[in-house]
Amino acid sequence: MGRAGDRPEHTAPPDVFYDDTEARKYTTNSRIMQIQTQLTERALELLALPEDGQPKLLLDLGCGSGISGDTLTEQGHFWTGFDISSAMLEVAKERETEGDLCRKDLGQGLGLRPGCYDGAISISALQWLCNAETSSQNPKLRLKCLFDSLYKCLARGARAVFQMYPENPTQAEMVTVTAMKSGFAGGVVVDFPHSSKARKHYLVLLTSSSGIAQLPKAIEDESAQQVKVYERSKGKGKRRKDGGGGHNAGSKRHPQAKGRDWILKKKALRRKRGYMDVPEDTKYTGRKRRNLSGF
Repeated sequence: MGRAGDRPEHTAPPDVFYDDTEARKYTTNSRIMQIQTQLTERALELLALPEDGQPKLLLDLGCGSGISGDTLTEQGHFWTGFDISSAMLEVAKERETEGDLCRKDLGQGLGLRPGCYDGAISISALQWLCNAETSSQNPKLRLKCLFDSLYKCLARGARAVFQMYPENPTQAEMVTVTAMKSGFAGGVVVDFPHSSKARKHYLVLLTSSSGIAQLPKAIEDESAQQVKVYERSKGKGKRRKDGGGGHNAGSKRHPQAKGRDWILKKKALRRKRGYMDVPEDTKYTGRKRRNLSGF
């Protein structure tokens, strides 16, 4: 799961490691931003929020500069982000992320009202709590403090999904067992388990205690993920066509979606947030393509 020398959490505490230089480097790296977005989309899929068209109130634990939060916003949700790095949060403010930001050591608990959040995600942050920075720190107690407070603030039936990079199976088991002792059900979902490079670990925690906890299925290989995304997009396209709303009809969550104004607004927002791969605006932007193939 990676050599000790490769892991940033062994270099310095997160608030020291992610100083102003590292925070800006992290946020201007298009490859990192792309990966972070993909991980967040997968975490949201595992979160299995009700498809009722209503925005949810979510937690982003270890929100950093707000890259994951951007995905939550684009999906129509409200969110609160916690992070211990003041430099990361400052970059998030400069990028004008739409979530509420709070500087917080997750190992000291969240301090939120009971039952007020519909779900929680965390991308690449949990493994930082597994290291003791001082002789007085105990990773198990810090994890317990986080999970205890998280269980209390989630609505019953809600989920929490932590994408993490465990150092070894023992560490993954320690995290999972600690979460179970706080009241959660669930376990670890491993995507691409046979690939040392693409393998991803997601700790999926369930607050519902009724019945047997059913974990989501893992993605076995990268081609399966591509097929799944393609089929989902294909289905959405058919629904729009059958509904007769046209390419400007949008969706239930975003009725104005796919129109020219909506596309221009989204492209401008992505440029403002630092994405480098946004196509230029032209007279063809938002225009429905004609089918010239005859089929």
